Amino acid sequence: MNRYLTEGLTPVFGLEDVGGYGRDVALYLIEQGYFVKFVNSSLSNSERNSYAMTQKNDSWDAQCVANVLIRQLPHLPDTSPSDIHWVIGQLVGRRNAIIKAQTALKNQLHIQLNYHYPSYKDFFSEVDGKTALAFWESYPSPSHLKGVTMEGLRTFLLEASNNACSTRKAEKILLFVQADGEVKREYQTSRDFIIQSMVRNISYTKQEIKKMDTELKVTIQKLGMQLETMPGIDTVTASALIAEIGDIHRFTNSDKLARYSGVAPIKMGSGGKETMKKTKQGNRKLYDVFYNLAVQQVQVSKGSKIPRNPVFYAYYNQKQSEGKSKSQALLCIMRRLVRIVYGMMKNKTAYILLRMPETKAS
Repeated sequence: MNRYLTEGLTPVFGLEDVGGYGRDVALYLIEQGYFVKFVNSSLSNSERNSYAMTQKNDSWDAQCVANVLIRQLPHLPDTSPSDIHWVIGQLVGRRNAIIKAQTALKNQLHIQLNYHYPSYKDFFSEVDGKTALAFWESYPSPSHLKGVTMEGLRTFLLEASNNACSTRKAEKILLFVQADGEVKREYQTSRDFIIQSMVRNISYTKQEIKKMDTELKVTIQKLGMQLETMPGIDTVTASALIAEIGDIHRFTNSDKLARYSGVAPIKMGSGGKETMKKTKQGNRKLYDVFYNLAVQQVQVSKGSKIPRNPVFYAYYNQKQSEGKSKSQALLCIMRRLVRIVYGMMKNKTAYILLRMPETKAS
């Protein structure tokens, strides 16, 4: 590399991937004293698609990254692959993988139960709830309920649900099973085994998710941040924010964080007219986190009709009264959240919910 440098020039490296294999490269370059910038893959992809003939190979990818680096150098965040942020990112990724696997298992369980218990959706509100899983494992098909009395089933359900299920639940299940009629099929023993295997697997993933949440809570506490003091931010959301943002100090202000997360609109103009348009650039995972958080800020309690966060709820209604659509008002909430989260992470401060006159949502 040194042979390409002339005296007085400082090399700057741009890397797309600083979370996987690229992390080791970034660490090596930083340890050697070089400047390393993070190039969002959406930017390099846009660069690639801007040419009449698109191509995809390593050398062309590198050229596209270099083009973005040259043009956007002052605006690109510094790469800062610190170990704790990397670990949190890995934990979040592992948790997401478990959740995805659990969702697939639940879908498979729905298919199997549909054969065995046509009215299974009327049994339990959640097919993978604690009591439901205990029931499916002990009674994977109606044939296992033969000879079981209502009192016997009631006792089983009370024990499985920690005394939450009533006698009516047992009666309801037996009545539905009777109404469904005979559903026994060939190779029923193997079919039962499939359901019981799924139940064991789902129970295992639930325990793993609990362990993962505990590990995440312990790990993010080492950063000394107080993100969970904001309504709507639990351990999972806080971990996702930290994992996608990384070291907050690589962003000199909240505006850069907003651009990085795709929350800040971009200026579009033609013929002397300019307007601000929503962009699909930026870190889409981080964008989704801020979007979900914004939705929670303007939610209203179903029972009391009291807003979850009165300050944001009032701000949301104010923006709509100014003529903005619901989606535009929500984007304003997201932009405000970026500023607050940026300040909380940088200064390690808690969120203080301002007191407002308690009013019910209309």
